[in-house]
Amino acid sequence: MAVANSVMDDYASQLRVAFHKLSDWAYPDQIDHACFRAFMRTPHDVGGEPDAPALYEEKDEELWELNTFITCEVLGWRGIWTSEERRRLGNVDVGRTNYLGLPYYGRWVLAAARCLIDKRHITLRELIERTDDVRARSGAGRLEAAPRRTGDGRTVTRNHHHVDAVGKGDPQCFSGRADPARFTVGDRVLVRSLPTLFYTRTQEYLRGKPGTVVRLAYESPIPEDEAFDREDRKPEWFYIVRFAMTDLWEPYAGCTGDSLQAEISEPWLEPFG
Repeated sequence: MAVANSVMDDYASQLRVAFHKLSDWAYPDQIDHACFRAFMRTPHDVGGEPDAPALYEEKDEELWELNTFITCEVLGWRGIWTSEERRRLGNVDVGRTNYLGLPYYGRWVLAAARCLIDKRHITLRELIERTDDVRARSGAGRLEAAPRRTGDGRTVTRNHHHVDAVGKGDPQCFSGRADPARFTVGDRVLVRSLPTLFYTRTQEYLRGKPGTVVRLAYESPIPEDEAFDREDRKPEWFYIVRFAMTDLWEPYAGCTGDSLQAEISEPWLEPFG
């Protein structure tokens, strides 16, 4: 066991995020605004960051990955969480090291476990004990499901999202619930440079950039609300905004008319020009 712990400690040391400019637990005067923004950038917001070319390959899903997908979808269908909550738990709250280092569906598993604990459907002790039980049984060959009990589903606290969307779809179930749209097709808008705290889906490389509204997409809770299960918040308008690539990247070596379109919620937009 001591050897195993030593190997684990070595791995943990190697996986530590390196920021060579600062030592551990920096003094307040060592953190300027730009540095703070870098720390606050969510792990999944990687557009525009320098990177090496990645190998693209087709990969068939393994059985555990398919089972994970189904489990997470069922949690949504039964009102336990929304897809935005899953994205927050699996893409942001895990931290940059786990986001970049773990398999895609591995993060989904962690997100499901964290959600069930946070919403008091299971306890952390139950999860630890069951994980240890599965580990013990896994050495006997093919691992079969062995649930200990089935609870009373009528006592489970659920959201209303999965009920409201029945027969309508999402985001159609929110139609007519937002205030009148602030922008219309053809309007020039600017993406606001709001602080990034805990969660967002508005990409860093779009902030402070001008664009043109090309479509009013739909009404829905904004990601910053839905990711924290705030069903009480009023839906907002989402827009498809077109950006000139030459406005986003400097220098841009492509054709002059190249553009990029992104879906952005109304609170992130303001009039431009």
